[in-house]
Amino acid sequence: MKNRSTPLFSAFIAAATLLTFSSCNHDKPATTQEPGVTNDTAKVTAAGLTIPAGFNATIIADNLGGTRHIAVTPEGNIYVKLSNLKDGKGILYLQQGDSTATVKSSFGSYGGTGMAVKNGYLYASSDEEVFRYKLNGQNEVINPNAPEKIVTGLLSRNEHEAKAITLDNAGNLYVNIGAYSNSCQVKDRQKGSMGQPGCPILDSAGGIWQFKADKLNQTYGDGVRYATGLRNVVGLDWNTQDNQLFVMQHGRDQLHYLFPDMYTEQESAVLPAECMYALNKGDNAGWPYIYYDQQKHKKMMMPEYGGDGKKEGDSKYLDPVAAYPGHLAPNGLLFYTGSQFPERYKNGAFIAFHGSWNRAPEPQAGYFVVFQPFKNGKPDGDWEVFADGFSGSAANTAKGSADHRPCGLAQGPDGSIYVTDDVKGTIYKISYKK
Repeated sequence: MKNRSTPLFSAFIAAATLLTFSSCNHDKPATTQEPGVTNDTAKVTAAGLTIPAGFNATIIADNLGGTRHIAVTPEGNIYVKLSNLKDGKGILYLQQGDSTATVKSSFGSYGGTGMAVKNGYLYASSDEEVFRYKLNGQNEVINPNAPEKIVTGLLSRNEHEAKAITLDNAGNLYVNIGAYSNSCQVKDRQKGSMGQPGCPILDSAGGIWQFKADKLNQTYGDGVRYATGLRNVVGLDWNTQDNQLFVMQHGRDQLHYLFPDMYTEQESAVLPAECMYALNKGDNAGWPYIYYDQQKHKKMMMPEYGGDGKKEGDSKYLDPVAAYPGHLAPNGLLFYTGSQFPERYKNGAFIAFHGSWNRAPEPQAGYFVVFQPFKNGKPDGDWEVFADGFSGSAANTAKGSADHRPCGLAQGPDGSIYVTDDVKGTIYKISYKK
């Protein structure tokens, strides 16, 4: 493999020393490999990212603020959501030139995460509401100061508050409402505290809610609790090949800290899995009663609800379709439908892993974008690191002090993909040259 001596490639390796690469085939053992092993000619680009040969990564915008999710119009222009207001605004509109994108306007008096363009509207979310803006024929917002309020009064209690969104092709809007708890303990994140009976949090959070994309001023009562038992979802996308909602769950934290007699520090660093779920209406992924162990390929009972690291969870809960090492924080999910990239990428999934904070005393990990191959609408084979180097160095990765943390993903009209960073507000464009 080329460039083994570069600092970025060292970061590449250090970030994955603990990673178990696994799809959810119960008959197939997990395999462990260095990231990029299938990309024998991986290279470091001028943008500082390590990517497969044939691809190129450029920085098209920088220092924008905490850029979260992103949408690219058919004209190639960009809307990006800011986590916090910058100069009093929370949405940026950028026009692309040959090699850069320039901010042309900003609007929206709220921070947040969600961003999508669909059927002539721009959709954007705060931590409590979802708005939409009418677009003109060039997909520019007509009246940025008068958005329509689509959903209001969503629960936000300063934990897992990001309202990620996506839309299907039948007029429905899907919104994550994260659980305001780690594992539904009576005393959240307190050693030995057991789970609340019946977990009342699930009545209003810990799942995906479905709303009408064109109905104004909806509240919980107007929506449908589409799926439950999901601790927190930031990356989600509608899979047009399956006509199905896919989500990436953030798994629970602190197994060792909360239950040191049951879990070692090393186990707590890699468990439980960050899971990809393919959802149908009424599905229950099992939080807070179970977690998924990607090494055992089993659903396990949570210690707060009688588990001990060995007891299996109830089979009634949904199996993930793919599982990834714990605490990597999947914040972006994108199904690739373009034709620019090689054929093997078509209909596969890109996932932006924001990076861990709670693997100590083990090294922190993540801060990369991975590719998950798909076949016939389902994950097929081991995932691979597609773009790394966001953290800046192996030392940055190990201590969890990344220069950049990937968050949002979008596909452009030419088939390039875009990656946001919510540390310094960088937008990367990754393209392939045949």
